[in-house]
Amino acid sequence: MNDLPTATVHNSVGQLRADAWSSLTDLTHRLATQGPDGRPDTAARIQELIRLLTPVEHCWAFPGTAALKELRGLHDQHEHRQLAQRTDELYRALAGHRHHGTAPHTAATPSVAPDETTDTAHTPPAPSAPYFEVLVVGDLDAAEEQALRAELRRLRRSDDEFAYEIVVAPSFEDAVIASLVNSSLQAVVIRDRFAARSRHDLSVVRRFFDEATDTAATPGDGGEQIRALGDRLLALRPELDLYLVSERAVESTAGRLSRRFRRVFHAREGLLELHLSILHGITERHRAPFFTALRAHSRKPTGVFHALPVSRGASVLNSPWIPEIADFYGLNIFLAETSATSGGLDSLLAPTGPLREAQDLAAEAFGARQTYFVTNGTSTANKIVVQALVRPGDIVLVDRNCHKSHHYGLVLAGAHVVYLDAYPLDEYGMYGAVPVEEIKRKLLMLKHEGVLHRVKLLMLTNCTFDGIVYNPSRVMEECLALKPDLAFLWDEAWFAFARFHPVYRRRTAMAAARTLTDRYRDPAYADTYAAHRASLGDDPDDETLATTRLMPDPERVRVRVYATQSTHKTLTSMRQGSMVHVFDQDFRHKVAEVFHEAYMTHTSTSPNYQILASMDLGRRQAVFEGFALVQKQLEQAGVLRDAVAQHPLLSRYLRILTTPELVPPRFRSSGIEQPLRTGLARMERAWEEDEFVLDPTRATLHIGRTGIDGDTFKHDLLMDRHGIQVNKTTRNTLLFMTNIGTTRSSVAYLIEVLVRIAEDLEERIGEMSPHDRAAHDSAATGLDAGSAALPDFSAFHPAFRPSPRTPEGDMRSAFFLAYDDTQCEHLSVDALTDAMARGRTVVSATFVTPYPPGFPVLVPGQVVSKDVLTYMAALDTREIHGYDPATGYRVFTESALDTRHTAER
Repeated sequence: MNDLPTATVHNSVGQLRADAWSSLTDLTHRLATQGPDGRPDTAARIQELIRLLTPVEHCWAFPGTAALKELRGLHDQHEHRQLAQRTDELYRALAGHRHHGTAPHTAATPSVAPDETTDTAHTPPAPSAPYFEVLVVGDLDAAEEQALRAELRRLRRSDDEFAYEIVVAPSFEDAVIASLVNSSLQAVVIRDRFAARSRHDLSVVRRFFDEATDTAATPGDGGEQIRALGDRLLALRPELDLYLVSERAVESTAGRLSRRFRRVFHAREGLLELHLSILHGITERHRAPFFTALRAHSRKPTGVFHALPVSRGASVLNSPWIPEIADFYGLNIFLAETSATSGGLDSLLAPTGPLREAQDLAAEAFGARQTYFVTNGTSTANKIVVQALVRPGDIVLVDRNCHKSHHYGLVLAGAHVVYLDAYPLDEYGMYGAVPVEEIKRKLLMLKHEGVLHRVKLLMLTNCTFDGIVYNPSRVMEECLALKPDLAFLWDEAWFAFARFHPVYRRRTAMAAARTLTDRYRDPAYADTYAAHRASLGDDPDDETLATTRLMPDPERVRVRVYATQSTHKTLTSMRQGSMVHVFDQDFRHKVAEVFHEAYMTHTSTSPNYQILASMDLGRRQAVFEGFALVQKQLEQAGVLRDAVAQHPLLSRYLRILTTPELVPPRFRSSGIEQPLRTGLARMERAWEEDEFVLDPTRATLHIGRTGIDGDTFKHDLLMDRHGIQVNKTTRNTLLFMTNIGTTRSSVAYLIEVLVRIAEDLEERIGEMSPHDRAAHDSAATGLDAGSAALPDFSAFHPAFRPSPRTPEGDMRSAFFLAYDDTQCEHLSVDALTDAMARGRTVVSATFVTPYPPGFPVLVPGQVVSKDVLTYMAALDTREIHGYDPATGYRVFTESALDTRHTAER
């Protein structure tokens, strides 16, 4: 039997619910087959599980409390076989609902005949239409609830595209908890009267949320209470459609609440318009205009007289030499291939039809003001934004260990670069993130040198490859206090999913931009800012400004935020599907035209329509399923962490790094060490307060005690032998990511493989000779202690620094100077070391990027330091771009630097 573990091991209500239903199914089958002696204990455990599930099922229409009532009745009547059968039917239907997002269905009829008081919502509609649930918030008695449910069912039509059932929440607290628990909710109907606190015992579910469901600050007045509930629900689940049903003067109510509610209805005018509005709201979000147009195009007979032979499969279907391509991909991929931008399709370069609609829907989904699709990855998306915002000679602040596309984009734009240093994690061979104090100190230095007006853009990666997440609101607010018109580019290549979880969302660029915009428009902020300025004094020194949390002037500040996201990395899209999200108050009158030119520069005139269609559908999926899928992703990450930590053999050699190991205490004002382990409430507090947090879906596995380096562990043991794909390694760690497609089976397989590796290692160690054992222990000790210290950015050579007083570097000049072979030479490591010992300043002519860690250790124009060489010597990676062991490092000749320096002076 699969007994339900104690509740403390679960990270979410979803896990608790799934395991409880699984255990209930096992127990009812046992009850049906065991003899009388064993039944009392089994029966008691069944009753305990039904009591445990009751507050959870209050949040759902299916199976819901009505199903539990039915099961309790069968149990009390000792109908053991029928109880087992019905429980199994419900569990199977529930499992199908969780995994497929369509209506769970069973053909079985209820064992209890429905009457005026029995709720039959637990027998859901057939799966021919997508199924969702609607939350009705109101203090209804049983008769009112039954009448409402019956009337809404009566309004159904056989040709409805969607099917839904309602779940009733009698209080503010019930509604908030249901929105957090029930991922099937897509709409909420709020009525005039509802209580503040739940009358049910919700302690089983409340402990997962705690502060998130607090109602203490909710005003008692009905209108204010409705407004507060609407705001709370939209903050948690912005994708929900909200409707108000009121007996008050709906004309004035609509004017006050229109921003929150799609429509306001009078309670005595029937439910037809409400029912139609609910279905219409779902239809609007369900639209995938470009996918629909492309599918329609693929079904039309055409004559192809343009330059795309694979269109309609013309060049492949009758070929005797390449039949594999059609067999492998299928016919539709060729039917959908076209160079046409008319006939129902659209042009990505100047969209006016379905592509524009698709991008507008994406902007709404991600909280942006404008969204642009990119079909050649976030690398190109980054270059588009940089080219749109930066002119040659402008200064850009950028994290030096960012993705290579940022560095190359800055070269193309001709920006002068000021690199920012992240805090190092030497023990694990990785960087963290850039502290806001480091950014402010750079801005203050540039201000004193009189060049702050040339600083146009700050570029940061959120979250980092290793899962360190910034607090974008804080970073932008403090920077805007020093430079009110600064623009921000947040590279969210690995963070597109974050929009669809209430805790993650606040740490996304678009949500932060909206928060700051609303904050600075609030009249109360002006008074807060005035008090802040007074506390700083008339002329605060740099140390005060660097170490004090700053606020910008609301009269001068402009919120200008861009985010680039790899849709294909963390949501559903074909490879290279990416988006640029824009929330820039100056976009329309200052940026739109140049952004279009930058977009034209980097966007193909023949974009891949399959990628575009997949992004359109990926957006639809995220809107309807994103909350559930991200929650499942979190659950699987928790399962993986628990499995490693609790396994006696794995925990001897492996451990998953925790928040304290990756985020130093000075960046964690909440003091919370591992938020995921304590549920959503503690996680929410840390994500609200701390400067940096750790994305729990990233699991960095420390393998130092195995004595096997990360590269060998990844390639030889995981990938080659077992087909396990790993994102990234360092000398002593491997990075595993759960994603919205991760299943319990895939986590189980990973654990199985890790156990095999640990067992093989244990056996090998036991058979080692004393000499071999000593060598192994030495290797393990060395790996466990970490690698050489990570180098900070040294400096640009004076030949590529426009001013000796600032750290800015003209990387473009260095990059293109290296095109002239006469200005460069190659030095082996020994020759380079000797030259530095003689006092020569050696300058890199190329980007040098080892994989791992995957960021440039050297950039064109950078002085080669001893720390860089020491670090490179300690690496045992198989792949280093920009360095050839046979010829050495490519560097500028001394004469080239002298000539360049003299010319600059």
